[in-house]
Amino acid sequence: MTTLPAIPVIDARHGGPLAAAQAAERQMQALLDNARRLIPPPLLAITDRAARKWLTRAQNPYLDEIDAIAALAGRSGAHTLNTSFEWCCTCGVGDDPEGGVRLLRVLDWGQSGLGRAVIVAWQQGPAGDFANITWPGFVGVIAAMAPGRFAVELNQAPMMSWGLSRPMDWLIGRLGVWRSQALPAAHLLRRVCETCASYEDAAEMLSQTPLCLPALFTLAGTKPGQGCVIERTPNAATRRELPTAVANHWANDWSNPGADHWVDPPRGDRPRGVASRERQALMEAALAGGASWTVPPIINRDTRLVAAINPARGCLTLQGWEKDGPVTAELALQNT
Repeated sequence: MTTLPAIPVIDARHGGPLAAAQAAERQMQALLDNARRLIPPPLLAITDRAARKWLTRAQNPYLDEIDAIAALAGRSGAHTLNTSFEWCCTCGVGDDPEGGVRLLRVLDWGQSGLGRAVIVAWQQGPAGDFANITWPGFVGVIAAMAPGRFAVELNQAPMMSWGLSRPMDWLIGRLGVWRSQALPAAHLLRRVCETCASYEDAAEMLSQTPLCLPALFTLAGTKPGQGCVIERTPNAATRRELPTAVANHWANDWSNPGADHWVDPPRGDRPRGVASRERQALMEAALAGGASWTVPPIINRDTRLVAAINPARGCLTLQGWEKDGPVTAELALQNT
């Protein structure tokens, strides 16, 4: 029997994502090799220039880090991959029978190699340390545990619709990003992990900070009952409490705007990925104790990560997947 490789756990508290990329440069270069199989290098160079131009105009706080990672890589791709939003996910949050609150997470992305290249990078900010489930060369956060504070993850929201074809709706959405100076959702999540001292602080920042694209956030706290899904358009938010799950469609009630913040409710609903509503329903059943959460279609050929996080106990389990199943050993991380 072949032993699956371990997921690297990297101390990047001093040096951040650049230090993680230096420690796992082989995995980063493999990711860039896979990107070149999807996007021809000349086109990748063009998208890099466009991405960097947008990040510069938006005064993105992490541009210098991306530039440094691009210099380390020595070829195009870093700016494009750091502004890519094309993943799908299924996530649930509920009280953990063993104590605290648990966040269950499955990430799907069509690009191969992501499951093999996953790392956990310990990073830090003014509010404390956090374990970032990430890839070498990526400066944002899409799933993380801040022990004793919260756990948080990002799902891609449905594609906004203007009543046109899917390609035209996608193009209009990207033109909106080009005009925006707001943060991408993965960069907002990093700011939350770095600066928010509590579940309540994180929920407020995730709800009220402007975004360049819609997003779906799942947040788990450290006390029973502290868990929610926050659905976001660029300038509005709704929230539902645990036990609940989210996939890649709008599921919150947007019909009764709150007094605090309400600017732009969703425009249409084009779910992402495979069987989004079925994935959410299965995850909700699992949280209720009636089903497994690692079953099709939650698990599918695009699954790249499977994780469970309990921030109160400082526990994280994680495994990398590719289209044929697990490709890493399961990592069981206990904060020390």
